[in-house]
Amino acid sequence: MNSKDLSTFDILPKRHWIALGLTCLFIAALLILIPVQQELERRTFAYELPLPATPETHTLQSTPEWEMKAVKPGDTLAQLFQNQGLSSQSLYKLTLSEHGKILNKINPGDKVGFQMDQDKKLQGFRLEKSLFESFEFNLETNAFISQKILLQPDIVETFAQGTIDSSLFETGLEAGMSNNVIMELATIFGWDVDFALDIRQGDNFSLIYQEKYLDGKKVGDGDILVARFENHGNTYTAIRFEDAKGYSQYFTPKGLSMRKAFLRTPVDFTRISSRFNLSRKHPILHKIRAHRGVDYAASRGTPIKAAGDGKVIFAGRKGGYGRVLILQHGTSYTTLYAHLKAFRRGVRVGKRVKQGQVVAYVGSSGLASGPHLHYEFRVNGTHRDPLKVRLPHAKPIDKKQKEHFMHYAQVMVMRLESHLFGDYFASR
Repeated sequence: MNSKDLSTFDILPKRHWIALGLTCLFIAALLILIPVQQELERRTFAYELPLPATPETHTLQSTPEWEMKAVKPGDTLAQLFQNQGLSSQSLYKLTLSEHGKILNKINPGDKVGFQMDQDKKLQGFRLEKSLFESFEFNLETNAFISQKILLQPDIVETFAQGTIDSSLFETGLEAGMSNNVIMELATIFGWDVDFALDIRQGDNFSLIYQEKYLDGKKVGDGDILVARFENHGNTYTAIRFEDAKGYSQYFTPKGLSMRKAFLRTPVDFTRISSRFNLSRKHPILHKIRAHRGVDYAASRGTPIKAAGDGKVIFAGRKGGYGRVLILQHGTSYTTLYAHLKAFRRGVRVGKRVKQGQVVAYVGSSGLASGPHLHYEFRVNGTHRDPLKVRLPHAKPIDKKQKEHFMHYAQVMVMRLESHLFGDYFASR
């Protein structure tokens, strides 16, 4: 082959062609990347906005803080204002506002709050009557504007149950119930169950009750809606029902009132030290002397409740009984309370009392070996055993509302049973 017939490819060595190719790729890359870089710079510049000028600083006036004070026994509002270095004129201005009359009376347990400015001048006043009710007074120009603030708590329904090992009180606390709920439960079933005598190991209870919350924090208890108590193999069920007039009480599922005309026992959570016994030997006289009542051992000063609605027909001393109170209930019944420490203020002959109202306090006056209540129950003048006498019922559910109640009671019992046995068994 002649040299003139050789191509350019055959003339250059292979390594030269590789170098030439790399050079071409480099040039092509530059042609592509330069416009892209220019575009990026253009866009970046477009978003490089100047920073705003630093604003002038202003001193914000902070809202004065409340200085809350608890009202103690004997405190007056004038004295509390004086303690804050405020004049009676400041208090007078508050009384001129719309709710100024509420300041005429403050009670121990109320809370008052003072809002002062930097010059120690009153800017606002707050009176808290409870967690749910308060009054605020705020200064506007030269006068105070007042407002009433009512907070509505969130109501949460809670289920609790327990089996008694030692006492209702201890078991209730273990079940997460408060003292108030335990006492209310005892009150509901107190006409049928003597919690000083009848409670046995293995008795059990269950209930649905309300709890009150504010801002996620529990602030109190509401009502017990439905409850069940099993005692000695007997089951008692109570449903809370509110009538058309807004009056509420507890009934059995059949519409009978849980409330009897008399409490079974006039003192709470005590023990029986002596029963009804017509041939008992007296512990002090050491003679056979009929014991026509029941003795409840309790600490000195324990409150004693009226067993039923009635009228005071005797309040004084009576021989070995010491200090005695006798109540007349209608025409057939009387109850006697003996060995008292004192009568409650206002209890005197002719005074009418309500069932469950505190009327006296446990003591050891007269012939008594220690503090206790001697309680007697008489029917037409005859002594009857308070633990066994058949107590008359209060009025049942109104006939006009019975149909509505029966449906409501069925629903509430099913709700309680659904917690105890599950939805399937509650619906059977």
